[in-house]
Amino acid sequence: MQSNTASAFTPSALIDFADPREGTPSATGSHPRLRHAFGAPRRVLRAMTLADVRPLLDAVESEARRGAWCVGYLRYEAAPAFDPAFTVHATTQPLAWFAVYDEALPWPAAPVPSPEGMALQWQSLLTRPDFDATIGELLQGIAQGDYYQVNYTAPLLASLTKSDSEDESAAAAIALFHALQRAQAGGYAAYLNTGDEHILSVSPELFFDWQDGLLLTRPMKGTAPRGATPEDDLTAADALKTSPKERAENVMIVDLLRNDLSRIAKPFSVQVPRLFHTQALPAVWQMTSDITARTRADCSLADVFAALFPCGSITGAPKVQAMRAIRALEPQPRGVYCGALGVVKPGGAAIFNVPIRTVTLRGGQAQCSIGSGITSGSVADDEWNEWQHKQAFVRRATTRFELLETLGLRDGQLQNLSAHLARMAQAALHFGYPWQQDAVEATLQTLTNQHATGAWRVRLLLDALGRAQAQAYALPATPTLVRLQLADRPLEEAQSEFVRFKTTNRPHYDAFTPTDAQVFDTVLWNAQREITECTRGNIALQLNGQWLTPPLRCGLLPGVGRAQALQEGRVTEAVVRLDDLPAVTAMAFLNSLRGWVPAQWATP
Repeated sequence: MQSNTASAFTPSALIDFADPREGTPSATGSHPRLRHAFGAPRRVLRAMTLADVRPLLDAVESEARRGAWCVGYLRYEAAPAFDPAFTVHATTQPLAWFAVYDEALPWPAAPVPSPEGMALQWQSLLTRPDFDATIGELLQGIAQGDYYQVNYTAPLLASLTKSDSEDESAAAAIALFHALQRAQAGGYAAYLNTGDEHILSVSPELFFDWQDGLLLTRPMKGTAPRGATPEDDLTAADALKTSPKERAENVMIVDLLRNDLSRIAKPFSVQVPRLFHTQALPAVWQMTSDITARTRADCSLADVFAALFPCGSITGAPKVQAMRAIRALEPQPRGVYCGALGVVKPGGAAIFNVPIRTVTLRGGQAQCSIGSGITSGSVADDEWNEWQHKQAFVRRATTRFELLETLGLRDGQLQNLSAHLARMAQAALHFGYPWQQDAVEATLQTLTNQHATGAWRVRLLLDALGRAQAQAYALPATPTLVRLQLADRPLEEAQSEFVRFKTTNRPHYDAFTPTDAQVFDTVLWNAQREITECTRGNIALQLNGQWLTPPLRCGLLPGVGRAQALQEGRVTEAVVRLDDLPAVTAMAFLNSLRGWVPAQWATP
């Protein structure tokens, strides 16, 4: 184990953890968040070898019992320090790292977000065919009885723009951390600057909370995407809670952790006070369960880690066999991701997250890994879709975009203004953008005064600071008939928040822009072969004598013109599949700007 003083470098840390006792069956009263900043540490501890890990934890506990705050992590690859049967990749990075602080400082004011943010282009080294093949291998291993569940993961990578100084790098990293928090609020968030890397974790998952001899773990197993409407959202939560596959996945890990806790628990003290609790995150519903135990009087922090690490929710069961499969199928170390990240408070109470939803910045590269638990009931398509939903938080936080509304302005009158403002307000609430309707209306009024006559297309934008701007462009006459083409492939992002809300982030739509000037727009469809919308408006189709428009759950923007047509009874919601298209007798393109425009298929 190595140590050094703050003179070598000055790391910093931020801890913003929920109180895990809040909302539990036995909790009473108010439970504030553990929210602190930390300046220069008095001491930094590193474990570079497996033999150093337990002594480091003993040193951390000793410092905390003498009144210090200790903030740090264990990498996933530290696992063999507690059980040599655990199989992991080799790494040259510290297996454990903790900074020791004499005081906790108040939580600093968050920096004013840049309207541009940190734009990163994330790439996965894992192809869909390789993903499918790996899922097939895991299902075969489960069928053979090698293991019951394996948590399979893979990294997303992005290149970083080099900063001129360490201070600029730290400022950019902290700004990204706050952007990640806005995209994935709540939970157990932590920022660490170790000097060599920046770790930005907005994990929703508690690893363990240990205080006054009571040890609580809360594994997160079971996932479902959020619904496109409030009704669909509640249905998704209920479906998750009652799903045999998701419940089986959860209970396997509950049983594993009950067994882990029993190694350090007082006799008969292991309990499961809460099972199959659904938790709402921005992009997904997650299922958690609580397992508690009273630890023995001689139990140390190192003993807690020896019993629990790594958390069963990110390995699978049985743990030894699952980790062996992970080592064989994942070609690189996991690092801090899937390890443990947290704080040991003065007196020795400890709380750690499982660092999922975590970004690491190091050596000009950003990394964020995604994974899921594979069981006998897993289907490759479903797991792939789950991965897309789970990575939404990091793509949102590292994408530059503004909220967008397109309105018609005719002879000084804005068309459907209240409906457009209401939709933008909903988007602002969803993305955490400040919303001041009076200021937005004033911006529009200024533009309207400048364009009192004629027909105009108004583009209303709202940036991350809540600043509105509006531009007007001459609006050509609406054609009496438009020609549409059918997309040649599904829109993979149909369930993305950037489909459900209108923003300037439109590459998924731009990829379907017609190249033929005679084609007005493209009709999109999802992976289930369901028609969704066009790239610039909604679609209505006449089938069996009835005008239909796809429901929101298929993956589409809730258009203002569409809402009007539904309210007037001109269309009804119904799923229309690709196989239904030969029976469609008429079509119409519709949006607020153009209204209802008859359409037909473009001639090939």
